[in-house]
Amino acid sequence: MKSQPPDFSELQLSRRERQIMAVVYRLAKASIAEIVAHLPDPPTADAVRRLAHILEEKGLLRHEQDGPRNVYHPTIRREKASRSALDHVMQTFFGGSPRRLVAALLDIKKDELDEPERRRLAAMIAAAPAAEEE
Repeated sequence: MKSQPPDFSELQLSRRERQIMAVVYRLAKASIAEIVAHLPDPPTADAVRRLAHILEEKGLLRHEQDGPRNVYHPTIRREKASRSALDHVMQTFFGGSPRRLVAALLDIKKDELDEPERRRLAAMIAAAPAAEEE
């Protein structure tokens, strides 16, 4: 019987663990050398290998053998992990308020969002279920 992946939102990840997960999600699968190559100010390959092992123990990564190297894959779909991360940001920085989060996202310079993108966002907001007033 396959075990369920952990609830991403309940895990405490270090900055480096988050960076490693971001690289693996971006590449879909990655060896230690590939992860090191994509990290800012990368630690040694041995340090990344240890962190990848910790992420496996937490249930976030799995690996398979590809010749002499391990190739790591995420165990949680990107969509679920991104939703969990967004929920964490909303709780941490916006008091759990979706309205405050969206307001912060929309508080961008006019030239950073083109007209078609503004129309798509307006349509998404209009189609969203009505929320209770705070």
